[in-house]
Amino acid sequence: MTLDDALDAIRAHIDPKRAVESAAYHKQTREVLGVANPVLNDLTKAWRKDLSVEERVALADALWNTDIFEARIAAAKLLTQARIRPDDTAWELIQSWVPQFDSWAIADHACMAGQKRLVANPARLDQIEDWVRADPWPDTLWTRRAALVITLPWTKQNNPKPDEIAARERILGWVAECATLKHGAMQKAVAWWLRDLSKHDADRVREFLMKHGHTLKPFAVKEAGKHIGFTVDDLPEPITDLPPEGGLPEAAQTEE
Repeated sequence: MTLDDALDAIRAHIDPKRAVESAAYHKQTREVLGVANPVLNDLTKAWRKDLSVEERVALADALWNTDIFEARIAAAKLLTQARIRPDDTAWELIQSWVPQFDSWAIADHACMAGQKRLVANPARLDQIEDWVRADPWPDTLWTRRAALVITLPWTKQNNPKPDEIAARERILGWVAECATLKHGAMQKAVAWWLRDLSKHDADRVREFLMKHGHTLKPFAVKEAGKHIGFTVDDLPEPITDLPPEGGLPEAAQTEE
């Protein structure tokens, strides 16, 4: 399977009307072919069966570098598989894509591929931590957002083991950091992470929102709490009568 073969297979399903609509919806300036996701699923599923890991990684790299919307999604789908052995080259390729993210559709497909590699080797979370604090903000919006999307598997465990709980708590620390970033896309990603976790650990999400909910925009609090009945009205009142730095308010101080 060469790059030209793959592109010919994708282009055989071009839909000009869908291409215009998709480019507008996803706010794309790159070439968009209008090929539906189910078609890309079928194509990449067949390619995965026929290609070795090395060949899959090479084809994914080539497809990504065309900068065609559907080709980049196909590149990610080629590597979205639980068992890839060895997977170091696949993981390195996925990581190399992250700084190029510029919209949610391509980024989320790439992160789905990355999720499989993280679950296969959770020690890779050490590398994700660098994404959370990538600079300069807001140029690194999509990199920081990717740190939350790629770690979504840690929201879905019903009976997590101690090491999985530890990883979840570590990631929740990143979620708290990202909650302070007011860009809408980041606020949505924070809400997404918390909303998914609330389906499996409602109490932990309530605890998080009580502590950090004031850093979120109201729509994000609403989305994060939608499955547990938590709203902005449930947030604690901000403390406005803190004592001045260095001690109690003057009225409460007494002479010694």
